Amino acid sequence: MAIERKQFSRDFKIKVVLAYDSGVSAAELARQFEVHPNVIYNWSKEYHKDPDKAFTSSVSSSSFSSDAAERRIAELERMLGRMALENDFLKKALTSAKDILAKGKPGSTKP
Repeated sequence: MAIERKQFSRDFKIKVVLAYDSGVSAAELARQFEVHPNVIYNWSKEYHKDPDKAFTSSVSSSSFSSDAAERRIAELERMLGRMALENDFLKKALTSAKDILAKGKPGSTKP
């Protein structure tokens, strides 16, 4: 499975860069926002090169991020379905095991 890169909004990047410029360390910001410190350094360089054009892309990032979000939602829904089935199975198995133990009869544990 391919690793998907996180997509951050322009406002988020500017917020992080301004916090970095105010004196907060890149390491602290990296922990707080779950971003690698090198990413913060790169954002800062890009922002200081041209603040008006920084973090803009010719590709529509909103359509890309919505496609990625839809794929992620579909993946999570599939995972939720599998976990619900597993949960139901385990509940039935637990009930069956409790019944067998309550009878006090050693033997087969098949329901």
